[in-house]
Formats: sequence, C-alpha cells, structure tokens
Amino acid sequence: MLLKFTEEQKMLRSMVKEFTNSEIKPLAKKIDEEETIPKDLIKKIANLGLLGIMFPEKYGGGGFGKVGYCIVLEEIARACGATATFIGAHQSIGANAIYIGGSEELKQKYLPQLTSGEKIAAFCLTEAEAGSDSFNLKSTAIKKNGKWIINGEKLWITNGAIADLFSVFARTEKGITGFVVEKNFNGVEIGPNEKKLGIRGSVTNAIRFNNVEVPPENIIGAEGKGFLIAMKTLDAGRLTVGACSVGAAKELLELSVQYANQRVQFDQPISNFEAIQFMIAEMTTKIYLMESALYRAAEKYDMGLDISQDAAIVKLFCSEAVSEIADMAVQIHGAMGYSKELSIERFYRDVRILKIFEGTSEIQKLIISRKTIKNQGKWRFDG
Repeated sequence: MLLKFTEEQKMLRSMVKEFTNSEIKPLAKKIDEEETIPKDLIKKIANLGLLGIMFPEKYGGGGFGKVGYCIVLEEIARACGATATFIGAHQSIGANAIYIGGSEELKQKYLPQLTSGEKIAAFCLTEAEAGSDSFNLKSTAIKKNGKWIINGEKLWITNGAIADLFSVFARTEKGITGFVVEKNFNGVEIGPNEKKLGIRGSVTNAIRFNNVEVPPENIIGAEGKGFLIAMKTLDAGRLTVGACSVGAAKELLELSVQYANQRVQFDQPISNFEAIQFMIAEMTTKIYLMESALYRAAEKYDMGLDISQDAAIVKLFCSEAVSEIADMAVQIHGAMGYSKELSIERFYRDVRILKIFEGTSEIQKLIISRKTIKNQGKWRFDG
C-alpha cells in the first residue's frame, strides 16, 4: 500500500499548492462573502487540467487517478472549502457517474467536455424522501415514443445553478436507472441558490424535471442498474470528503501553531503551555491517521478493488476528526478564532457539512458495521 508519493505526484502537489496560494487563497474570503466562485477562477482551474485530473488521458483527463485527485483536492481545501466542493461535485460524482457506468459512446460524448471544463457536471440523487434512504426515489422515467420522460424534483444539488449537465437517477419499470440530462433540455428548472452555514461559494439548488425528454443513448449503463452505479459513485465521492478534510485540517494545524508561537500571555508564547501543546498533539495525531487512511483507500480505488467499507471509514473518521480539529483551532485562537478577521471562523463553518453530505456519519457507521458483521468481525490490512 501507498507509503510515499511518486515524483510525478509530488510535482502535481507542488503545482497545485503554488496555484492555490497565488490564485485561490487571496479570493477565499470574497468567495465566502459573495457566495460565488468567480468564473475567471473556474476557467483557470480548468486550464490547469484540474477538472479532469483523475480520468484517463483518452477522455482528456490528466491520468492521475484517485490518488492524484485527492492530492489536488487536499491542497485546494487548504484554501477554500467551497472551491474544493465545486471540483468534487463536478468530477468525483457528476462526471464520475458517467465514467463508472456509461457506455463508451456516452463517455466519448461527454467526458472530454467535462474534463476540459467546457461543461460543468452535477449529480442528482437526493430527494425530499430520499436523503439517507437513497433507494426511496420518487422521480420517475417512463419510456415513450423511443425517449425517456423524466419527472421529479432533486434537492441539495451541488453545482445545480452552474452545471451544464446532470447525472440523474430516477425510477423506471426495472428499477433505479441513471441518465445524462443536459441543462438545455426542455422542462429542466433550476431553483434559487440555497443559503447555507458554510461552503457558501459552492452553489446548491433544487432541480425540477417536468416531462423532460431524454434520448435513449443518454442512459447511464443498463436500465435498472442505476442504484449500483450511484452507490459506486458515492464511494468515490466519500474520498473527496476525506481529501477536503485532510486539507482543511493541515491548514488549521499550521495556522494554530503559528498563532500559538506569536500569541504572548503571562510573558511567554502560549505554545509553551501544556494545554496548547496537548491540543496540537491531538491535531497532529488525527491528521496522521486521516492522511494514512485516505491515501490507502485512494490507492485501492486506483487498483480497481472494492472500497465500499474503506470509503465509509475514511469519510466517517476524516469528517469527524476535522470538525474536532477546527474546534481546537478556534480554542487556540480564542476570541480571534471566533472573528471573521481570520480564516479560522470560515473553516469552522465550512467543515461542518463534511459530516453530512455524501452520506451522514450515521450512514457510514451502518455501512461499516454491516460489512464487519458479514465478515464475522475478521479484519485484514489488505481488505
């Protein structure tokens, strides 16, 4: 399993870190306050090839796989959780559903447009009665005159207002089925942007499908196989949550140590105090375990192995750990950690969503426990 990064992966990290520091960090506060990611920034991200970094070169991707993708998301999440979320929703679930389940013709039709950033993708699964219970979809797709007619409403769709196409899951006669729906198809209605606690620059919308006609070639995989495709896509998406958690956690640790070395109380830096040192030790330990779990699972994904339990473990542990790290970072900064003057406050708000989307912590515990019980409690390092 992954113990060190290749030179190519190190170069990728260095390039993304430099880009993030120069182009994203200076805009992070503005993105949060204005609740939008500038189109010019999205174009720059696309021009670097970061919107298709994980996909094979034959589809216009970077060919870096999931490990490379996690490196990218980790570095970007050190600056702006909203920007990282935008990339994750576009690439790891919106486009990846097509890559995982689509025919070669469907991949050739859409993936090059998505990897280049010519088009932006979103993933439409969640509904009013199908959040954690994702199998309970009410949206329908009926075949009529050779076309699929989709009706229903999806909620909490990341990238909804800026997406050009959607990977949509609806119920057909044979079960849940996936479709690629373009934004300009008649009957697609985008709701207003949701007002959120954190990741405010990442737009979130309800999407309504009113008798939307979809050509038969836009089906993702076979009819009735959509739920499996959606679950495999969410496995990959959970690694996105892990990467965002690791990136935010590393930034919070660095900022906390810097502040602790500069902040003087009782005639000495607060980093001299055991209470502060213990929090820094806890943060460091959590990051070590988060990073280890994330890249181990990402490498298994690139090897084509089943990561359903691994992804749930990564998602659960990393999202919970970064929330604890953010809380400690606020505590170390004291009143300044609660102030909008510093980025700590924004990170504190942004990381809270990581315990909710791509499956709540409680759902991850169900996935993990069911697999463990099925295996009679036996655990092997290689899975």
